[in-house]
Amino acid sequence: MKSKANTNFMVDALMFLVMMALVGTGYVRKYVLLSGSASKATYGYKVNMTLLGWNRDEWSIIHLYLGYFILALLVLHIILHWKQIKIMYKNLISQNSLRLFLMFIFILLGIFLALFPFIITPMTY
Repeated sequence: MKSKANTNFMVDALMFLVMMALVGTGYVRKYVLLSGSASKATYGYKVNMTLLGWNRDEWSIIHLYLGYFILALLVLHIILHWKQIKIMYKNLISQNSLRLFLMFIFILLGIFLALFPFIITPMTY
């Protein structure tokens, strides 16, 4: 049991650090390495900016991979807490058919949220 508690702690601590890195890389993209239009508005012309030798697009790739990593850690976290999740869900919603329906909707919504950029056509202007 102590080994599982240690594993849970390590996974949760790593999740926290990766989440903070996601926030940090998001800030880099939004506020530090300005987009072309934002740099033009700030400096009067478009500037190419880098931070630690990486440009805005390279920081986007880091942000994306951190997102994949946090998703993998979240799946591991759910696996480690699966018994607890099942008990809590069953106690929260006692009717079996409603539980299955809500789980189905939850899974579909999760899939849609992950894949909507590939489903919806972007507008051009």
